[in-house]
Amino acid sequence: MADKDELTDADYAALADFRYALRQFLVFSERGAASCGVTPQQHQALLAIRGATHANVSVGYVAERLALKPHSATGLVDRLETLGLVTRRPSPDDGRQALLELTRKAQILLRQLSKTHREEIVRLRPMLTELLARVD
Repeated sequence: MADKDELTDADYAALADFRYALRQFLVFSERGAASCGVTPQQHQALLAIRGATHANVSVGYVAERLALKPHSATGLVDRLETLGLVTRRPSPDDGRQALLELTRKAQILLRQLSKTHREEIVRLRPMLTELLARVD
């Protein structure tokens, strides 16, 4: 009797196919960001800011959502600010902390990117559903 933790050839194939599908989506995303004049990391930061379920988005929040060290997130936000995509305002609760807001320019850019990304996810949904079922 085989150990239930033992991986089969089918398990390896499913994992490989799933990672391939994820990579294909990331390539799609990277190209989309580049076509709009931003890096994939800048796109992800804009999406993290816009997608936050709370209004007080800080550099620390961006660092957490992008798995960055705080100083790297600060540099990223600095570049977004230079591009006119993000503004900082003092936190009403802690004057040492800056809160981030998307500019109108960023909102337009992010809307365009998000529409195409959502369309791609909808297109990939059947394949991803099948791949996830194979991992069970």
